[in-house]
Amino acid sequence: MFSTMQDGHLSIARILQQGSEPHGVSAEVVTWTGDGARRTSYAAVGRRAAQLAHALRGLGVTGDQRVGTFMWNNSEHLEAYFAVPSMGAVLHTLNIRLFPDQLVYVANHAEDEVVLVDSTLLPLFQKLLPELATVRHVIVVGADGAALEAPAGVEVHGYEELLAEQPDEFDWPELDERSAAAMCYTSGTTANPKGVVYSHRSVYLHSMQVCMTDGMALSQADRSLAVVPMFHAMSWGLPYAAFMVGASLIMPDRFLRPEPLVRMIAAERPTMAAAVPTIWQGVLQHLATNAEDVSSLREVVVGGAACPPSLMKAFEENYGISVLHAWGMTETSPLGSVARAPVGVSGEQRWTYRASQGRLPTGVQGRLVGEGDVVLPWDGASVGELQVRGPWVAKAYYGEDDPEKFHEGWLRTGDVGYITPDGFVQLTDRAKDVIKSGGEWISSVDLENKVMGHPAVAEAMVIGVPDEKWSERPLVAVVLRDGQQVAAAELREFLADSVAKWQLPEYWTFIPEAPKTSVGKFDKKRLRQQHAEGRLNITHVQ
Repeated sequence: MFSTMQDGHLSIARILQQGSEPHGVSAEVVTWTGDGARRTSYAAVGRRAAQLAHALRGLGVTGDQRVGTFMWNNSEHLEAYFAVPSMGAVLHTLNIRLFPDQLVYVANHAEDEVVLVDSTLLPLFQKLLPELATVRHVIVVGADGAALEAPAGVEVHGYEELLAEQPDEFDWPELDERSAAAMCYTSGTTANPKGVVYSHRSVYLHSMQVCMTDGMALSQADRSLAVVPMFHAMSWGLPYAAFMVGASLIMPDRFLRPEPLVRMIAAERPTMAAAVPTIWQGVLQHLATNAEDVSSLREVVVGGAACPPSLMKAFEENYGISVLHAWGMTETSPLGSVARAPVGVSGEQRWTYRASQGRLPTGVQGRLVGEGDVVLPWDGASVGELQVRGPWVAKAYYGEDDPEKFHEGWLRTGDVGYITPDGFVQLTDRAKDVIKSGGEWISSVDLENKVMGHPAVAEAMVIGVPDEKWSERPLVAVVLRDGQQVAAAELREFLADSVAKWQLPEYWTFIPEAPKTSVGKFDKKRLRQQHAEGRLNITHVQ
């Protein structure tokens, strides 16, 4: 038998309607300008999204054509977030931090026909445009069309001029919830980036999970600071989730350094924020020497890379801010799990849970797989690769087959770790970054976190380097805090109480800056290359 329930497709247009009507006046988008802020209501976002949809129709976007964005986090980018998928087209957020050849590759692979470009990014985009084979229209946000020199066959428009001619209501079509809504490409550190295409259904369900109390617990009472870029895994779902519940959004635009971020927090009073650990490391260092009011923040969400427990403790102990550890991937929309300690756990024990990747929610099913595709138990000891599946988890890459990544209906994450009997995931490393020494595994992430617990250390990267006796040994690359000095021997001694003797690193190097990927993760491939080319000054300590 069938149910007696009404049916209706889950869609981004429905999220837009909810935000711009019931929450249209009470919620706002704040875009930081460097000197202050410009504000717009959710109702105005809805009207301008309608105008953008009409403008895109006029440019020939009549079906599921791809519309790219080459923009910072701001209200205009949010308008595109809603207009493009709601009208039936596909939003493609271009990661401005990819290498130029990768940007050209992903825009051509996705077959972008229209691209919205922030005027401050025009010098970078200008170099790419002649190689973008399918682009026919460029819309410049923040300047008129004359600011860009376009090749033959490409028309350039000013965003405000284009919108000014359009009606502010749009008859949003009823779309199949399984149809494409948006697409992102992975960072492509070892090969060409790969495309992940999100559906209206997956975005809607993922937004609900972001709002749940065991997710990011976003509500209409929140003012959410979205530091995580809108071109990186859909800003972790915050724009859509905020509109769903009427939480205001604070957008930092291009002002991502610690000083403007802290001024932004003091002025706009966000209650929660989201960014990669390196952002919060910088904020913490800035606060250590600059008295600023960050008391409005209840919680900051950290993802994209493992968060050092020392960072989590410093924010809580010094500023009363809870750092919430989250895990996910572009392929998981990206929220996969959130580390909230179980009820009744207190004291030092809660840090064990909070430093983990957390419990997988109902919408994400997980398993551990060991050698020979053996499914391992959740006993807190068995170590294997985490595999996941669910309604907001990808089942394939756009335009290419990858049976190694998608295996028997499961996404192979490439993350290695274990799961406790009560369902908490503890990832110890990426499969490619585990150090295999003398037949045993050493977690590079665990060593990094422990080294970063030293007060003189700002950042630490650990890679495996060849060793004649043990096959591999850890090499620790250290970035010191400003004005701090410490010897490699002292750091090794610092680890002695918390690391097994056979795991203690003998090889150390001090570097001015940690190489990072386009999404702010440690770029260990580049560090390995520097080591292979003999460009690191290595100290040997025993």
